[in-house]
Amino acid sequence: MIYLDYQATTPLAPEALAAMLPWLESQHANPHAPHAPGRAAKAAVEVARGQVGALLPPGGTLAFTSGATEALNWAIKGTHGPIVTLATEHAAVLDSAAASGRAVTVLPVGEDGVVDLEAARAAIVPGTGLVAAMLVNNEIGVIQPIADLAEIAHGAGALFLCDAVQGYGRVPIPATCDLVAISAHKIYGPKGVGALWARDGVSLAPLLHGGGQEGLGRSGTLSPALCAGFGAAAKAAATYAEADAAHVARLFQRGRARLGQDWNLNGIATRRYHGNLNVRRAGLDVARLMADLRDIAFSAGSACASGSGRPSHVLRALGLSDADARSSIRIGFGRMTTEEELMTALDRISAAANAQRVAA
Repeated sequence: MIYLDYQATTPLAPEALAAMLPWLESQHANPHAPHAPGRAAKAAVEVARGQVGALLPPGGTLAFTSGATEALNWAIKGTHGPIVTLATEHAAVLDSAAASGRAVTVLPVGEDGVVDLEAARAAIVPGTGLVAAMLVNNEIGVIQPIADLAEIAHGAGALFLCDAVQGYGRVPIPATCDLVAISAHKIYGPKGVGALWARDGVSLAPLLHGGGQEGLGRSGTLSPALCAGFGAAAKAAATYAEADAAHVARLFQRGRARLGQDWNLNGIATRRYHGNLNVRRAGLDVARLMADLRDIAFSAGSACASGSGRPSHVLRALGLSDADARSSIRIGFGRMTTEEELMTALDRISAAANAQRVAA
């Protein structure tokens, strides 16, 4: 199997596995218990908190959550006032905003996937409570002008929420964000743990009620194993940051060249994370392509929307037709992907697409 779905989830880093194993095998204490084993578990959680927080802006509180979906729900539902967000946001943002009962303005993006800052300035006015935008898009890899959006939000007296799930550990997070949501399994950590960071002075209404074990008032028993894995993955991300960036940039350029002119890139070519190659080919039957290439793991869009039967809302926001959106695939690669694997996969994808054209 050639794995090329890194935006859906990344392989578990060996450093993360090693950090988790003791807490799965023999150290099972509740980190909120006052006895010695509990204090040891709590200490492991705090080490992880420091490792994860090292890649976030200074001057804030980090609360572990069950994942980024919880973090985003909490950030949105725990704040007040009208919301402004982007058409290409993850469903966890768009659906949470819609469910909040507050007024919601959804800003369009251009055909390159980038928001127009003048449109943002016109929409983000005094009285706006929260502006939410994704640092790196999960489907097309486009990087939004987060620092500019945060400045506009603050000028109107609003808080700024950054969904940094795909960018954390890869793209610098502007220090002017007020709330940041992240997830472990996008940076070679375990599934089932994420975090919400809040700038000092920002308060949130609780999403989960109970013991209030975590900072910012989050209730629920933490898993020392998951937190330790997250921390180790964050530490590895910092260690390998330059090498990882150079690796995916090289694969991106080689991959685009290998596919050739029959394939069009979705989203801007420059302002993007290079571990994401979202491309389309006219008339491509993606379902058939995936069925023909069962030993290559790639996707037709967000894993969260798979099986819905609907064309990607992100690609439609770029102005693509339903047909073009349905003829697009997302190829995601990263630290563990070899150049040989990627080239082999792309050659087979192109060959299968060519066979469809011949058959037609």
